[in-house]
Amino acid sequence: MKDTARKKDRSQGTPHIGQLALAAMFEARATLYETVVHAGMGVLGAMLEEDRIRLCGQRYEHNRDRRATRGGHTEGELPFGGRRIRVRRPRVQGDDGHDVPLPTWQHFADSDPLTPRAVEQMVLGVSTRSYERSLEPVPSGVESRGASKSAVSRRFVGATTRTLTEMMGRDLSALAICALIIDGIHMGDHLVVIALGIDEQGEKHVLGLHEGATENESTCKALIEDLVARGVRSDRSRLFVIDGSKALVAAIRKTFGRRALIQRCQVHKRRNVEDHLPESMKKQVGRTMTTAYRCGHFERAKRMLLGLARQLDKKYPSAAASLREGLDETLTVLRFALPSGLERTLSTTNAIEFVNSRIRKRTHNVTKWNGGTMVLRWVAVALVETSKTFRKLRGYVAMPKLVAALRAHDASLQSKSVDASKEAA
Repeated sequence: MKDTARKKDRSQGTPHIGQLALAAMFEARATLYETVVHAGMGVLGAMLEEDRIRLCGQRYEHNRDRRATRGGHTEGELPFGGRRIRVRRPRVQGDDGHDVPLPTWQHFADSDPLTPRAVEQMVLGVSTRSYERSLEPVPSGVESRGASKSAVSRRFVGATTRTLTEMMGRDLSALAICALIIDGIHMGDHLVVIALGIDEQGEKHVLGLHEGATENESTCKALIEDLVARGVRSDRSRLFVIDGSKALVAAIRKTFGRRALIQRCQVHKRRNVEDHLPESMKKQVGRTMTTAYRCGHFERAKRMLLGLARQLDKKYPSAAASLREGLDETLTVLRFALPSGLERTLSTTNAIEFVNSRIRKRTHNVTKWNGGTMVLRWVAVALVETSKTFRKLRGYVAMPKLVAALRAHDASLQSKSVDASKEAA
């Protein structure tokens, strides 16, 4: 019993060599981060040496069949914590005199997280000047580079250029898009028109973007033509939800013709009308318009709004004219007899307004836009990040009713076309 106790005491009183090393580091008041880094560097060195042993055999071991020899050590760099650090690695030379790559070194060198890290930091609002400060400090004795403003900027430009190219070249033919919400966002002197697609299951998809100085017809037309060229069919009826831009309406009509069912944003229309009224009238008129929009019946809503326009004619003719302008297009979704949840969602551009707000948040640190390409790169990467948070459209369970209404519209147009052909014959 006593011998067992003595053995147990001896085992507890003799710490492992690794424990001694850790104890020494803690005595030196090293942080956990520094401790882990130094321990990890030790493990890396052991793994590299193990690779060399596999290739060359043990040191001083005679082996006539070996094809490589030890070549001392050399300096190299590996990605670490958003930067590159200098690492002393063992060398192996082949029979031809050239260096033989070590598998462990190749593995860590090929997995380069520096670019994704730089992009993530920029999108989160860290400027290139402050990038190095946002990283964990390098422990003493470890040399680093690649965290300077210029290095981070180069990685960010390269990554965002690839993101933009992929977004603008993506095939859209596999997406069953039944509704498109289109809006523009100003970035300095530039305007970017963005298309958000809603598929038959209520999922949201960023379809494309186009940059221009203003939201004119040519800018909008270029966006629409690009979507069609990448697979959005123009021979099927679709719902377009827009803010009321006449240039955008013209571009949509030229491509989709009568198959384009346009819904103008009711929130924008209400604001436009209220802008022509004194403060004392804004709430009253706004409530009346909202009541009409939510009545659930096209003809009834139209009668209510025309009645309101007649009341405004005498004292506020500009408000009355604004209300009448494009009135039918503000009530398009009421023709489909959709449930109120989906109807309200598709009657405004709120879905893409949310996207625009995320873009502004992710680009607020940019104070100077050096051309349209820079604008597109930033907007593209902001859209990719924002799309990660997308949820299904509110009221998506009723999407089959919308799809049925669009197919019924297609059938109606085809029937009219057949009748017209018979009359012409």
